[in-house]
Amino acid sequence: MTKIINSNEWQDLKKHFDDIKNVQMRDLFKDDEQRFEKFHLALDDFLFDFSKNRINDKTLGLLNKLAIKADVEGWRAKQFSGEKINTTEDRAVLHAALRSQDNNPVVVDGVDVKPEVLKVLKQVENFSNSINDGSWKGFTGKKINTIVNIGIGGSDLGPAMVCKALKPYSQKDLHIHFVSNVDGADLALTLEQCDPETTLFIVASKTFTTQETMTNAFSARHWFLNHAKNNDAISQHFVAVSTNTEKVKEFGINEENMFIFWDWVGGRYSLWSSIGLSISIYLGFENFKGLQTGAYEMDQHFLNAPIEKNMPIQMALIGIWYNNFFKFNTQAILPYDQGLSLLPSYLQQADMESNGKFIDRDGNRVCLETGPVIWGESGTNGQHAFYQLIHQGTQFVPCDFIMPIKSHYNPGDKKNLHHKILMSNLLAQSQSLMMGKTIDEARSELINSGLSDQEISFLLPHRSFEGNRPSNTILFEKLTPKNLGKLIALYEHKIFVQGIIWNINSFDQWGVEYGKQIARLVLPKIQGEKTTSCFDASTNNLIDYIKKSC
Repeated sequence: MTKIINSNEWQDLKKHFDDIKNVQMRDLFKDDEQRFEKFHLALDDFLFDFSKNRINDKTLGLLNKLAIKADVEGWRAKQFSGEKINTTEDRAVLHAALRSQDNNPVVVDGVDVKPEVLKVLKQVENFSNSINDGSWKGFTGKKINTIVNIGIGGSDLGPAMVCKALKPYSQKDLHIHFVSNVDGADLALTLEQCDPETTLFIVASKTFTTQETMTNAFSARHWFLNHAKNNDAISQHFVAVSTNTEKVKEFGINEENMFIFWDWVGGRYSLWSSIGLSISIYLGFENFKGLQTGAYEMDQHFLNAPIEKNMPIQMALIGIWYNNFFKFNTQAILPYDQGLSLLPSYLQQADMESNGKFIDRDGNRVCLETGPVIWGESGTNGQHAFYQLIHQGTQFVPCDFIMPIKSHYNPGDKKNLHHKILMSNLLAQSQSLMMGKTIDEARSELINSGLSDQEISFLLPHRSFEGNRPSNTILFEKLTPKNLGKLIALYEHKIFVQGIIWNINSFDQWGVEYGKQIARLVLPKIQGEKTTSCFDASTNNLIDYIKKSC
């Protein structure tokens, strides 16, 4: 395959970059009163404003041609049709099929997977209803009121993020906890809040052999049996999301309470599957379906909207523009909603585990920068932490500002002042990052404050801001299941499009597997008594140092 950087489309973008790299966004807005109208897209009440970016009409035209050159539309069709685009694992990539609302078949290896998806979804519905209506009882006959999801990575972050974001929709008097870290503190501190008679554990592991998950699961089982004193009670308090029937049964879980998913569901894209069982129980199945419906609506937009009007594609192309031309190799996710405080971590995994690759689809080393470093924090907390660097640091950080226009919460405030202050901060930050403050503006401000010429001269360099720092703004009326589904799917497709343009496989994670492989070699050495000599000098000595205190 001809490298994308050798294409005419890429070379045209390089030339255009030289022409536009020093253009100020404040001037672009001054020269074009219709800039917002041209550079925003909407899907119902879901709005994506990308006008505060270092782009013009020509930039987008050239980027759209790049998407055509990379055959984004062709790869999109391959993904949705069930073609095995995850080539290193010989797997299809069909998380979108899990939330499909139409009757179109999706065929993998000659078999339509839709009926099996619907079967498992019905199992999730029935089980969720049995917990929520109280017909499922614990071993002493009490109703379940606490859910503990034990998983890691995609089996943890997605459900945890969704449940926190949509807490206003949660079932009355139902509590939920997520345990992922193999650090014993994570499980121990959770169990302190649990009653064994009313707690249900969901063990989420495709193979039922994941070291961290199963270590926590067996410890949770030991804790439970110390109270229940009866192995038969396990089946009333533990269920599994897995594909390994034999291991699940060995653990003591009834096979009827095993919820399957498939190898064409990647972990970081799996919250739509039975991995979302915790979501369905905590929020109620109808709200879980609402989440899926919102994602499906974004899927349909991604499939059918032309490139220049396609929200995920435009977001992806702007990211390519910064990562590969401006060399801004980081991005901040800044949700102005406390419920979305886990979203930066969730998208960090989704993006960096997908596109953090230096080998392309053809097995060659990539010839350009791939996935950026994703990070962030909820507003306004982040403003008092790292926004200083975003405003005046030497690194430029493209930002995504995200916010619902209406809040679920109004703590004793008839005028809804909390949320209005929050909104004003989001708008102020994106505006000030774009506009900056010139030397003349800063001087005028200092003069008006009554400072002496000497004081002004000293302070002036510190009180000016370069500006021209880009951001997107995503707004929606309220943080509902449907809107959260749209938001997640928007980023899923954005990540996919960038992977296609970079010619990498966004759906394997061999780096993750390699770290686990080495950990399995290290553990016996920590547990052993002999001096360690099989690793490098640093690792050998660190192991022996640790063993002295064990």
